Amino acid sequence: MEKLFDSELKVMDIIWEREPITAKEISQILMSSIGWNKNTTYTIIKKLIDKQIVERKEPNFVCISLIKKTEIQRAETNTLIDKLYNGSKKMFFAAFLQNEKLTKEEMDELKRLIDKSGE
Repeated sequence: MEKLFDSELKVMDIIWEREPITAKEISQILMSSIGWNKNTTYTIIKKLIDKQIVERKEPNFVCISLIKKTEIQRAETNTLIDKLYNGSKKMFFAAFLQNEKLTKEEMDELKRLIDKSGE
């Protein structure tokens, strides 16, 4: 899967949240929230179409995701772990837990998820 840039993720977040959604609606949302002009938004949508992450449907240039958000999250997480922790999930968790104060409920939930992943 190709890496998504921050600008592409901004567009994808809107699509995932509201799909199906027109390019015009995406452009209006990004103009009001972060000041992007229409051309910027349409250029990024075109890149996402070229990467086969978004499908364009007519009429009205409707955008639909071809990849789930969880797939992107998984790929980005694996890239981060590979890049910063030499692929070691153990080192990643150790670094995370060293810098975070977790509640008992959060620790219980993490333990449950770890136990479930080992099944």
